[in-house]
Amino acid sequence: MITVMRLLLVPPVIWLILQHRYDLALWLFLFVGVSDGVDGFLAKQFGWTSRLGGLLDPVADKLLLVSCYLALSWEGLLAPWVVILVVARDVIILAGALVYHFRIARLEASPTLSSKFNTLAQIMLVLLLLWGSGVAPVDPWWVVFMTWLVVLTTLLSGLEYVLIWGRKAWRGKNDAG
Repeated sequence: MITVMRLLLVPPVIWLILQHRYDLALWLFLFVGVSDGVDGFLAKQFGWTSRLGGLLDPVADKLLLVSCYLALSWEGLLAPWVVILVVARDVIILAGALVYHFRIARLEASPTLSSKFNTLAQIMLVLLLLWGSGVAPVDPWWVVFMTWLVVLTTLLSGLEYVLIWGRKAWRGKNDAG
């Protein structure tokens, strides 16, 4: 239920960004993020997991982040090439996962450490941009630093997924053939 609520809150976050209500978008974005943490805690603590929840949770995360990146770029707060890089990485990973799942073996993937760090950097950049646009000025150096951190972690984590799953696919195909 928490994941469904998070999915339903993505459009209001985006609407607030597009309405230049960056302060409210920031607080709603934070609420969605905290609810994701609560959801994960409850799932682990009480074993409240399901296959559907396991699929929807990362979808909710990606939908929120990609939508925020697109909206922030639309508003001129984030360079379009950064959005293209972030989305391209996700598309490559998703395409590879689908090919692996349907052509090699059932996919049982979990995020890598570099991917978790990349997600954290992406979240921090959204928070920084919303804070700087709606609450209080932010030193531009921080925006540049966080943007390049997102770029670096996006490239590294994307490459890591390609290498890990490419190797597994190669082994899986050779074992089957």
